[in-house]
Amino acid sequence: MQKEIILKELKFKAIRSSGAGGQHVNKVSSKVELSFAILDSEGLSNSEKERLLLKLNTRLTKENLLILQCDEARSQHKNKDLVVKRFLDVLKKALHIPKKRKPTKPSKSSVEKRLKSKKAAASKKLNRKKPNLD
Repeated sequence: MQKEIILKELKFKAIRSSGAGGQHVNKVSSKVELSFAILDSEGLSNSEKERLLLKLNTRLTKENLLILQCDEARSQHKNKDLVVKRFLDVLKKALHIPKKRKPTKPSKSSVEKRLKSKKAAASKKLNRKKPNLD
């Protein structure tokens, strides 16, 4: 993943933010919408593109565009910074390949310790029973 190239490929659109806020909301386009075409990107390898399409398939449009929006701040610049950070986090999480788990056996001492504690618990419960008078 080549971050610099990807950042140049991003498309931004400023929109009027929805919700309460009075006259300021009606005058200023502070909401920022980021769109990124995965298949057209030159900053990603083919394997990375495939992985992103697979991992982010629920977040993509029919044209394989990833669209993120931000209207948390009153400033368009802050919203742009926030949406770029969020975009990079989404990409990192989707491209992360988890390590394979190596199956291991419990050690002899841990098995013995577990069995010993089970025996102790069982004997404790046995002692709670009423004595057998036969």
